[in-house]
Amino acid sequence: MQQQYEKYYVPAQSPWPIVGAVALFLIAVGAGNFVIELTRDQTGYGKHLLIAGIVTLLVMLVGWFKNQIDESMSGMHSAQLGRSYRQGMSWFIFSEVMFFAAFFGALFYARMISVPWLGGASNNEMTNAVLWPGFEAMWPLISTPGGTTTQQMGAAGLPTINTIILLVSSVTLHFAHVGLEQNKRRQLTWMLGATILLGCSFLVLQVEEYIHAYHELGLTLQSGVYGNTFFMLTGFHGMHVTLGTIILIVMFFRVLKGHFTPHNHFAFQAGSWYWHFVDVVWVMLYLFVYVL
Repeated sequence: MQQQYEKYYVPAQSPWPIVGAVALFLIAVGAGNFVIELTRDQTGYGKHLLIAGIVTLLVMLVGWFKNQIDESMSGMHSAQLGRSYRQGMSWFIFSEVMFFAAFFGALFYARMISVPWLGGASNNEMTNAVLWPGFEAMWPLISTPGGTTTQQMGAAGLPTINTIILLVSSVTLHFAHVGLEQNKRRQLTWMLGATILLGCSFLVLQVEEYIHAYHELGLTLQSGVYGNTFFMLTGFHGMHVTLGTIILIVMFFRVLKGHFTPHNHFAFQAGSWYWHFVDVVWVMLYLFVYVL
């Protein structure tokens, strides 16, 4: 008996992967040079490269999303392709877990190993006496061995408010997903819209937090390892929240156009997975960067 295979749609060659690679290259080079220029109080091309990279990335997202939506709505996708998408999204989130694990590892190394070592821990009194006599190891390191001083960003205030916002956003997105599965379009629309507003509120408050850190606390990228790790962790998380919000906005307009059914909505589900992952990362950031 001849085995019957279901169809598997293979898309034509696409320009979007190379466009995305160029965008990420411009963002990486631009952001790196922009940070160096900020720390040295210089002007250069870093800011312009960063803006060009962001614009190119947005163009790529619009074009690639449009192609994917057109393919899905044309009935080109099959159950097997859906399983492939689920595997791909799972591996993508795993790669993001490893991405943030590296940054948390850097925080752990600085906090538990290098700073105590410079302070004379683990029988390294000689290192402390020779390099920085009188240096006391403590975290957060608001006074560096080189003499740079800053203030700690406490957990109270904006960080706590932002934590509550993201936790509530996970709840509203869950109820949006439930509304989709139960074909309650009104619940889906309102809960998804509320999630987007909460995500935008988080980003606005994070900008407020950065302004407060720079102008009132003196907490900058030049504030030693504490300032570096603070902005590295919270900044990359903010980028992920931005991307997650863009994805949810795309899903919102697709919902308004009548896309998705209770049995066919993996694009929405993938965006939901990503958003919940971002929320879990923030809870860990809140604990290890702000509280502990």
